[in-house]
Amino acid sequence: MPSGRFAPSPTGRLHLGNLRTALLAWLFARSDGSPFWIRFEDLDTASVRPEHYQSQLEDLRLLGLDWDDDVIRQRDRRDLYESALATLYQAGLTYPCYCSRREIREATQAPNGPWSHGHYPGTCSQLTAEQRIRHESAGRTPSLRLRGSPQPIEFVDLLCGPTRGLVDDAVVQRFDGTPAYNLAVVVDDVAQEIELVVRADDLLDSTPRQLHIADVLGLPPPRYAHVPLVLAPSGDRLAKRDGAVTLADRMALGEDPVQVLSFLATTLGLAEAGERVSPGILIDRFPSATLPTEPLVLEPDRLDLG
Repeated sequence: MPSGRFAPSPTGRLHLGNLRTALLAWLFARSDGSPFWIRFEDLDTASVRPEHYQSQLEDLRLLGLDWDDDVIRQRDRRDLYESALATLYQAGLTYPCYCSRREIREATQAPNGPWSHGHYPGTCSQLTAEQRIRHESAGRTPSLRLRGSPQPIEFVDLLCGPTRGLVDDAVVQRFDGTPAYNLAVVVDDVAQEIELVVRADDLLDSTPRQLHIADVLGLPPPRYAHVPLVLAPSGDRLAKRDGAVTLADRMALGEDPVQVLSFLATTLGLAEAGERVSPGILIDRFPSATLPTEPLVLEPDRLDLG
Protein backbone atom coordinates (compact mmCIF):
# COMPACT_ATOMS: atom_id res chain seq x y z
CA MET A 1 0.00 0.00 0.00
CA PRO A 2 1.45 3.44 -0.90
CA SER A 3 2.56 5.51 2.06
CA GLY A 4 3.06 9.09 3.16
CA ARG A 5 5.85 10.65 5.17
CA PHE A 6 7.13 13.57 7.18
CA ALA A 7 10.87 14.10 6.82
CA PRO A 8 12.29 16.78 9.12
CA SER A 9 15.94 17.59 9.74
CA PRO A 10 16.81 17.21 13.45
CA THR A 11 18.46 20.61 13.73
CA GLY A 12 16.06 22.28 16.19
CA ARG A 13 12.57 22.19 17.67
CA LEU A 14 9.72 21.94 15.19
CA HIS A 15 7.94 25.28 14.82
CA LEU A 16 4.28 25.89 13.99
CA GLY A 17 4.96 25.79 10.26
CA ASN A 18 6.71 22.41 10.53
CA LEU A 19 3.90 21.03 12.68
CA ARG A 20 1.28 22.27 10.23
CA THR A 21 3.04 20.51 7.36
CA ALA A 22 3.37 17.33 9.43
CA LEU A 23 -0.35 17.41 10.24
CA LEU A 24 -1.31 17.83 6.61
CA ALA A 25 1.05 15.04 5.48
CA TRP A 26 -0.43 12.77 8.18
CA LEU A 27 -3.98 13.59 7.12
CA PHE A 28 -3.32 12.84 3.45
CA ALA A 29 -1.96 9.40 4.38
CA ARG A 30 -4.29 8.37 7.22
CA SER A 31 -7.48 9.57 5.50
CA ASP A 32 -6.63 7.13 2.72
CA GLY A 33 -5.84 4.31 5.17
CA SER A 34 -2.19 4.41 4.14
CA PRO A 35 0.98 3.95 6.19
CA PHE A 36 2.75 7.05 7.45
CA TRP A 37 6.49 7.21 8.04
CA ILE A 38 8.86 9.51 9.88
CA ARG A 39 12.24 9.90 8.18
CA PHE A 40 14.99 12.05 9.59
CA GLU A 41 17.00 13.83 6.90
CA ASP A 42 20.26 13.87 8.82
CA LEU A 43 23.03 13.50 6.26
CA ASP A 44 24.30 16.99 7.11
CA THR A 45 25.91 15.86 10.36
CA ALA A 46 27.41 19.30 11.07
CA SER A 47 23.97 20.83 11.66
CA VAL A 48 22.25 17.88 13.37
CA ARG A 49 21.57 18.19 17.09
CA PRO A 50 21.11 14.74 18.67
CA GLU A 51 18.54 15.92 21.23
CA HIS A 52 16.15 16.97 18.48
CA TYR A 53 15.54 13.46 17.20
CA GLN A 54 13.56 12.94 20.40
CA SER A 55 12.14 16.47 20.76
CA GLN A 56 10.60 16.35 17.29
CA LEU A 57 9.07 12.92 17.82
CA GLU A 58 7.68 13.99 21.19
CA ASP A 59 6.00 17.06 19.67
CA LEU A 60 4.29 14.89 17.05
CA ARG A 61 3.12 12.47 19.75
CA LEU A 62 1.72 15.31 21.84
CA LEU A 63 -0.36 16.47 18.87
CA GLY A 64 -1.73 12.93 18.53
CA LEU A 65 0.07 12.05 15.31
CA ASP A 66 1.29 8.46 14.98
CA TRP A 67 3.51 6.64 12.51
CA ASP A 68 4.28 3.12 11.34
CA ASP A 69 7.22 0.93 12.29
CA ASP A 70 10.62 2.30 13.15
CA VAL A 71 11.72 5.84 12.46
CA ILE A 72 14.11 5.99 9.52
CA ARG A 73 17.38 7.91 9.53
CA GLN A 74 19.10 8.76 6.28
CA ARG A 75 22.52 8.32 7.86
CA ASP A 76 21.74 4.59 8.13
CA ARG A 77 20.90 4.26 4.43
CA ARG A 78 24.04 5.41 2.70
CA ASP A 79 24.42 2.09 0.89
CA LEU A 80 21.22 2.90 -1.06
CA TYR A 81 22.55 6.30 -2.11
CA GLU A 82 25.96 4.90 -3.03
CA SER A 83 24.26 2.35 -5.28
CA ALA A 84 22.30 5.12 -7.03
CA LEU A 85 25.48 7.18 -7.47
CA ALA A 86 27.24 4.17 -8.99
CA THR A 87 24.36 3.76 -11.45
CA LEU A 88 24.63 7.38 -12.55
CA TYR A 89 28.42 7.20 -12.83
CA GLN A 90 28.37 4.00 -14.87
CA ALA A 91 25.85 5.55 -17.25
CA GLY A 92 28.24 8.48 -17.85
CA LEU A 93 25.75 11.02 -16.50
CA THR A 94 27.94 12.62 -13.83
CA TYR A 95 31.12 14.66 -13.75
CA PRO A 96 33.39 16.14 -11.05
CA CYS A 97 32.90 19.84 -10.27
CA TYR A 98 35.67 21.90 -8.68
CA CYS A 99 33.80 25.20 -8.44
CA SER A 100 33.58 27.01 -5.13
CA ARG A 101 30.34 28.65 -4.02
CA ARG A 102 31.90 32.06 -4.66
CA GLU A 103 32.81 31.10 -8.23
CA ILE A 104 29.30 29.82 -8.91
CA ARG A 105 27.76 32.95 -7.42
CA GLU A 106 29.93 35.19 -9.59
CA ALA A 107 29.17 33.15 -12.70
CA THR A 108 25.42 33.49 -12.21
CA GLN A 109 25.23 37.17 -11.37
CA ALA A 110 24.62 38.16 -14.97
CA PRO A 111 20.89 38.89 -15.44
CA ASN A 112 20.68 37.31 -18.90
CA GLY A 113 20.72 33.63 -19.81
CA PRO A 114 18.73 30.62 -18.58
CA TRP A 115 21.23 29.81 -15.82
CA SER A 116 21.01 33.05 -13.89
CA HIS A 117 19.45 33.26 -10.42
CA GLY A 118 21.67 30.66 -8.81
CA HIS A 119 21.57 27.86 -11.38
CA TYR A 120 24.88 26.18 -12.13
CA PRO A 121 26.17 27.26 -15.56
CA GLY A 122 28.06 24.04 -16.35
CA THR A 123 31.57 25.43 -15.83
CA CYS A 124 33.18 22.04 -15.15
CA SER A 125 31.05 19.94 -17.48
CA GLN A 126 33.61 19.81 -20.28
CA LEU A 127 36.91 19.79 -18.41
CA THR A 128 39.70 17.76 -19.92
CA ALA A 129 41.58 15.14 -17.93
CA GLU A 130 44.53 17.53 -17.78
CA GLN A 131 42.38 20.32 -16.34
CA ARG A 132 40.98 17.97 -13.70
CA ILE A 133 44.45 16.88 -12.69
CA ARG A 134 45.48 20.53 -12.40
CA HIS A 135 42.53 21.30 -10.08
CA GLU A 136 43.25 18.32 -7.87
CA SER A 137 46.95 19.12 -7.74
CA ALA A 138 45.93 22.54 -6.40
CA GLY A 139 44.12 20.79 -3.55
CA ARG A 140 40.57 21.12 -4.84
CA THR A 141 38.27 18.23 -3.90
CA PRO A 142 35.38 17.90 -6.34
CA SER A 143 31.70 17.43 -5.78
CA LEU A 144 29.82 15.24 -8.25
CA ARG A 145 27.19 16.72 -10.54
CA LEU A 146 24.47 15.08 -12.59
CA ARG A 147 23.95 16.48 -16.07
CA GLY A 148 20.67 18.39 -16.24
CA SER A 149 17.68 18.09 -18.52
CA PRO A 150 17.76 19.82 -21.92
CA GLN A 151 14.04 20.60 -21.56
CA PRO A 152 12.08 22.13 -18.68
CA ILE A 153 10.47 19.60 -16.34
CA GLU A 154 6.73 19.97 -15.88
CA PHE A 155 4.44 18.50 -13.22
CA VAL A 156 1.11 19.25 -11.54
CA ASP A 157 1.28 19.98 -7.83
CA LEU A 158 -1.88 19.21 -5.84
CA LEU A 159 -1.79 22.61 -4.13
CA CYS A 160 0.34 24.81 -6.39
CA GLY A 161 -1.06 23.59 -9.70
CA PRO A 162 0.90 23.23 -12.98
CA THR A 163 4.59 23.90 -12.39
CA ARG A 164 7.65 23.83 -14.61
CA GLY A 165 11.32 24.49 -14.09
CA LEU A 166 14.72 24.27 -15.73
CA VAL A 167 17.04 21.61 -14.36
CA ASP A 168 20.69 22.54 -14.16
CA ASP A 169 23.58 20.19 -13.39
CA ALA A 170 22.74 19.44 -9.76
CA VAL A 171 25.15 18.19 -7.11
CA VAL A 172 24.44 14.56 -6.25
CA GLN A 173 27.49 14.03 -4.02
CA ARG A 174 29.15 16.74 -1.97
CA PHE A 175 32.90 17.36 -1.97
CA ASP A 176 33.21 15.46 1.36
CA GLY A 177 31.60 12.35 -0.15
CA THR A 178 28.18 12.88 1.44
CA PRO A 179 25.25 12.05 -0.87
CA ALA A 180 23.32 15.23 -1.66
CA TYR A 181 19.79 15.88 -0.43
CA ASN A 182 18.22 15.85 -3.90
CA LEU A 183 19.55 12.36 -4.60
CA ALA A 184 18.83 10.91 -1.15
CA VAL A 185 15.23 12.11 -1.01
CA VAL A 186 14.46 10.56 -4.42
CA VAL A 187 15.97 7.21 -3.47
CA ASP A 188 14.19 7.17 -0.11
CA ASP A 189 10.77 8.13 -1.43
CA VAL A 190 10.87 5.35 -4.02
CA ALA A 191 12.24 2.78 -1.54
CA GLN A 192 9.42 3.61 0.89
CA GLU A 193 6.78 3.57 -1.88
CA ILE A 194 5.75 7.12 -1.12
CA GLU A 195 2.80 8.01 -3.32
CA LEU A 196 2.37 11.63 -2.28
CA VAL A 197 5.11 13.90 -0.92
CA VAL A 198 3.61 16.62 1.28
CA ARG A 199 6.13 19.30 2.25
CA ALA A 200 6.61 23.06 2.52
CA ASP A 201 6.59 25.06 -0.70
CA ASP A 202 10.10 26.40 -0.16
CA LEU A 203 11.08 23.04 -1.72
CA LEU A 204 8.90 23.51 -4.79
CA ASP A 205 11.81 24.77 -6.90
CA SER A 206 13.84 21.62 -6.12
CA THR A 207 11.12 19.29 -7.40
CA PRO A 208 12.08 19.44 -11.13
CA ARG A 209 15.61 18.38 -10.14
CA GLN A 210 14.24 15.45 -8.17
CA LEU A 211 11.93 14.40 -10.99
CA HIS A 212 14.93 14.49 -13.34
CA ILE A 213 16.99 12.34 -10.97
CA ALA A 214 14.16 9.82 -10.68
CA ASP A 215 13.84 9.73 -14.47
CA VAL A 216 17.50 9.04 -15.19
CA LEU A 217 17.56 6.36 -12.47
CA GLY A 218 14.46 4.74 -13.99
CA LEU A 219 12.46 5.24 -10.79
CA PRO A 220 8.73 6.04 -10.56
CA PRO A 221 8.21 9.53 -9.10
CA PRO A 222 5.62 10.36 -6.45
CA ARG A 223 3.03 13.10 -6.69
CA TYR A 224 3.60 16.33 -4.78
CA ALA A 225 1.62 18.72 -2.60
CA HIS A 226 3.63 21.75 -1.49
CA VAL A 227 2.15 23.48 1.54
CA PRO A 228 2.43 27.30 1.72
CA LEU A 229 4.80 28.50 4.40
CA VAL A 230 3.84 29.88 7.78
CA LEU A 231 5.42 33.34 8.06
CA ALA A 232 6.22 35.73 10.89
CA PRO A 233 4.21 38.98 11.15
CA SER A 234 7.04 40.68 9.25
CA GLY A 235 6.42 38.37 6.29
CA ASP A 236 9.77 36.63 6.80
CA ARG A 237 10.21 32.92 7.35
CA LEU A 238 9.21 31.84 10.83
CA ALA A 239 12.12 31.58 13.29
CA LYS A 240 12.74 31.20 17.01
CA ARG A 241 13.43 34.93 17.34
CA ASP A 242 9.82 35.66 16.35
CA GLY A 243 8.41 34.51 19.69
CA ALA A 244 6.41 31.49 20.81
CA VAL A 245 6.85 29.45 17.65
CA THR A 246 7.23 25.90 19.04
CA LEU A 247 4.85 23.58 20.82
CA ALA A 248 6.96 23.89 23.99
CA ASP A 249 6.66 27.70 23.76
CA ARG A 250 2.89 27.50 23.41
CA MET A 251 2.59 25.11 26.34
CA ALA A 252 4.74 27.45 28.47
CA LEU A 253 2.12 30.14 27.80
CA GLY A 254 -0.61 27.85 29.13
CA GLU A 255 -1.92 26.27 25.92
CA ASP A 256 -2.32 22.52 25.75
CA PRO A 257 -1.46 20.39 22.69
CA VAL A 258 -5.13 20.15 21.71
CA GLN A 259 -5.34 23.93 21.47
CA VAL A 260 -2.25 24.02 19.27
CA LEU A 261 -3.59 21.21 17.06
CA SER A 262 -6.95 22.99 16.83
CA PHE A 263 -5.30 26.26 15.83
CA LEU A 264 -3.34 24.49 13.09
CA ALA A 265 -6.58 22.86 11.92
CA THR A 266 -8.27 26.27 11.61
CA THR A 267 -5.47 27.45 9.33
CA LEU A 268 -6.21 24.46 7.09
CA GLY A 269 -9.94 25.16 6.99
CA LEU A 270 -10.69 22.04 9.04
CA ALA A 271 -11.93 23.60 12.29
CA GLU A 272 -13.72 26.67 13.55
CA ALA A 273 -11.94 29.24 15.71
CA GLY A 274 -12.01 28.13 19.34
CA GLU A 275 -13.15 24.58 18.49
CA ARG A 276 -11.23 21.72 20.13
CA VAL A 277 -10.54 18.89 17.71
CA SER A 278 -8.64 15.62 17.63
CA PRO A 279 -6.70 13.97 14.80
CA GLY A 280 -9.56 11.46 14.42
CA ILE A 281 -12.10 14.24 13.91
CA LEU A 282 -9.86 15.87 11.32
CA ILE A 283 -9.57 12.62 9.37
CA ASP A 284 -13.37 12.56 9.07
CA ARG A 285 -13.30 16.12 7.68
CA PHE A 286 -10.45 15.53 5.26
CA PRO A 287 -9.88 16.31 2.44
CA SER A 288 -11.25 19.81 2.35
CA ALA A 289 -11.73 22.09 -0.64
CA THR A 290 -10.41 24.94 1.49
CA LEU A 291 -6.81 23.74 1.83
CA PRO A 292 -4.57 26.81 1.68
CA THR A 293 -2.72 27.92 -1.41
CA GLU A 294 -1.29 31.15 0.02
CA PRO A 295 1.25 31.72 2.85
CA LEU A 296 -0.10 32.07 6.37
CA VAL A 297 1.15 35.23 8.09
CA LEU A 298 0.76 34.85 11.84
CA GLU A 299 -0.71 37.67 13.89
CA PRO A 300 1.65 39.22 16.45
CA ASP A 301 -0.49 38.08 19.39
CA ARG A 302 -0.15 34.48 18.24
CA LEU A 303 3.60 34.71 18.91
CA ASP A 304 3.50 36.85 22.04
CA LEU A 305 5.86 35.51 24.69
CA GLY A 306 4.38 37.79 27.34
